[in-house]
Amino acid sequence: MKLLVVFMLAAFPLSCYAGAGCQELQRVIDSAIDPTVSVTKYQEMMIPYDSFVFTMNAVGDMKECFLKQSNETLANVKVMMETIYNSAQCEGY
Repeated sequence: MKLLVVFMLAAFPLSCYAGAGCQELQRVIDSAIDPTVSVTKYQEMMIPYDSFVFTMNAVGDMKECFLKQSNETLANVKVMMETIYNSAQCEGY
């Protein structure tokens, strides 16, 4: 499951848009990491982007992975995302 989380997080900042002003994507990432957002609430938030049952199940599984992590791990994920946004590869965006 941790590998799934890593792949999902790696896919989010494609072309570094999240750290360059895409507020919707930033909200999705922040909500995924936020332990106070429930699986159901997260799935509801994702409906405007894709409402297929298969996708909603995958989104729920991903969010559940985050809910099972410690606060320290979640804080490290936030640091990792900021590191990606501030990387040399994202500099041009």
